[in-house]
Amino acid sequence: MARRWHYNVYVVELSKDVLYEARFRKANPDYVTGKPCVYVGMTGIDPDVRFDKHKAGIQSNRFVKDFGLRLLPELYAMYNPMPYDGARDMEVELAIGLREAGYGVWQA
Repeated sequence: MARRWHYNVYVVELSKDVLYEARFRKANPDYVTGKPCVYVGMTGIDPDVRFDKHKAGIQSNRFVKDFGLRLLPELYAMYNPMPYDGARDMEVELAIGLREAGYGVWQA
């Protein structure tokens, strides 16, 4: 049972420089100026370790590698840990909720 509940969602704050990327802007037509830009993901390892892997270029999302600043646990810690299906669904729901709140969001 314990093995099933080791998945996590996580949110990485991205530098505002990501707004110069056409793909990011196109994915966020309703971005509210001044709101954070973030990457939302899910992982089977600790979010801190996953963030370090992104920054090191290991199975990394380009936006996190190039623009990632820090994790924002205040946006995700209350959901973790969870089973795989829960994390997969929560990643999508969290991204949708943040986008609706005006955040710039990238979700792979």
